[in-house]
This record gives sequence, structure tokens and C-alpha cells, in this order.
Amino acid sequence: MKTTTLILLLCAGLSKFTSAQAPAYPPLREYLMSEQQEIALAKSAAPANITDGATIKVLSPSGFRIARQGQNGFTCLVMRGWSAPTYTPAQFRDFVYDAKIRAPICFNPAATQSVLPYYELRSQLGMAGKTPAQIAESVKEAYSTGKLPNREASLAYMWSADQNLGQGIGHWHPHMMVFLPDYDNTMVGGNAFGSPLPQLSDDAGTPFSVVVIPVDHTLAVKAKRGTQ
Repeated sequence: MKTTTLILLLCAGLSKFTSAQAPAYPPLREYLMSEQQEIALAKSAAPANITDGATIKVLSPSGFRIARQGQNGFTCLVMRGWSAPTYTPAQFRDFVYDAKIRAPICFNPAATQSVLPYYELRSQLGMAGKTPAQIAESVKEAYSTGKLPNREASLAYMWSADQNLGQGIGHWHPHMMVFLPDYDNTMVGGNAFGSPLPQLSDDAGTPFSVVVIPVDHTLAVKAKRGTQ
């Protein structure tokens, strides 16, 4: 009887410990910001000659919406932790739970068409409370059934001086994101992750591979509050 009681107590304690350790989403309000601040931050993702004519999207409780329609085919917004890698590096998948991440980005016209829908889908799934594994499964299904477009080689600017890319990364370098399906790190020289050299950052060897190319830190763009 004593042995049975001890086992039950241990199991209850382990269950409590496991549930305490399981990641959980913060309230959605912690991911949101004022529209004026978000527009200013989105516009800091790239030089003004790009952002002045770009479409600007902001996050709402129902997903990203257009705050300003542009004319040059670029789209700028502030990604949240839901933009974490779908597969690798595995340690970054839980960034979905970090409500403090702010990743301003401007997609070029090709990336607006073939890459942005992927990030918007990931955001919708995260807002619905899906785990990283559930997000990965839904992304895989959406891609295989054609709900997500096939990616073409394209790029995005991430030059904001005010970006916060997650714990241990912070502001990092202003950089270009180059979307090159099925690339791995050997194809850009095998450079170390986190170095100031071109490197494969997300989802190596998959349709969602991302190559990051850091640029000079003096090119970083500071957000200008009160801009539209």
C-alpha cells in the first residue's frame, strides 16, 4: 500500500512538473502594438526608396491586414515569433511562444507572391494556439496540396536597427533574406551559423530554405515614429 501511494505521488509530481515545463502562448495582446508604431517599425526594414512605395501590413487580432496600399510591389510588415523555422534549427521552433520578437521585413515583389503567404499562414496557426509540430504539419499539408504557392528565388530586406530576433540573437546584423528552395549550407560555402558571412538560417534542404546575407551595420535603419 505504501509503495502504491509513493508511486502515485511520484506520478502526480512528474505530471505537474511536465505541465509546468510545457511552453504556452502568452495572451495575444502581448504580440500586438499600436498601428502607428507598427507602421514605423515595418518601414525601418529597408531603405526609404523601397518602403516609401511599399504596401504596409500590420497585425490585428485576426491576422495581418493592409494599413497602406503601395505601388512598387514590395510588402513590409513586422513578423512575430510565429515566423520561426518550421523544421530547423530545432532550438528556434519555440520562438513562436516569444511575444517580444519583432522582426521588420520587406519582401520584394516575387517574395510577396510566393513567400509571404507562408509566413501569414504560420502566423494564423500560431494565433490559433497551434504547437510548432502542429504548425509544421499544417504547413506541409498546405504546400503539398497547393494551398501555398511554390517558392521562387526571391529576397527580403531586414535592415531594421530596432529588430528583436529572439533570445540570444537580439538585434544581430542588418541582413538580406534570400529564399532559395532546397538549399543547404554547403551551397553557400559552409559558413558558421551566426557569423557575418552568408549562411543557411532556416529549414535547410526543404522548400522553405532561407539564406541570410549580413550587410554592413552602418546600413541599419532606425524606426521613425509618427510616419505613415
